[in-house]
Amino acid sequence: MLVSLSVIAGLLFGFVELAGEVMEGETSAFDKRILLALRDPLNPDQPGGPWWLARVARDITSLGSTTILAILTVATLGFLLLLHKRAAALLVLVSVGGGGMLSTVLKMLFDRARPDLVPHGDEVISASFPSGHAMQSAVVYLTLGALLTQFVEGRRTKAYLLTWAMVLTLIIGSSRVYLGVHWPTDVLAGWSVGAAWAAFCWMIAEWLQRRGAVEQDRPETTAGR
Repeated sequence: MLVSLSVIAGLLFGFVELAGEVMEGETSAFDKRILLALRDPLNPDQPGGPWWLARVARDITSLGSTTILAILTVATLGFLLLLHKRAAALLVLVSVGGGGMLSTVLKMLFDRARPDLVPHGDEVISASFPSGHAMQSAVVYLTLGALLTQFVEGRRTKAYLLTWAMVLTLIIGSSRVYLGVHWPTDVLAGWSVGAAWAAFCWMIAEWLQRRGAVEQDRPETTAGR
């Protein structure tokens, strides 16, 4: 519990500090330097790297879209309900739904404009800070990754699942910067608050499981049925 609280506090402190620097304009030079470094030096209107990299980035960024994350969440809820894990399903729904509402509130609060330094490689309609793709992918993939570890045994297998959850979160956020639709600090902020929310939900889940309010999804339990 103390470790979890320390991690959450550290992530939130980082977000608050970053948000303050962004609002004061202190990160402007950093954001512009990183954004331009990812463009073709001979033609800044084009993303850097081979021609197919932009297509790959768009494919990756779609993994953090509202549609894909909603499908994954609904599929997970259905799976848990089939196993009669209603409390666990409710916890997942609250975690993902709460993260989505928090993202919307933060975007409205800061109302930062999207980058206008380079052409956008994807359609955008909301404010820029924090990155919704970065934040929501952290919430969904880290939460589902932690959930899946309840169904497997062995530290390596658990670490494998959590590693992939983190990799997906990182590459989705990075693709937003590469496509020019977010400043780097937008993504860093999204990762920070998204990971903090996911860690908070993990902590609550563990606390409820110890008290029997949420079903234990251990492999040895399901194997005995």
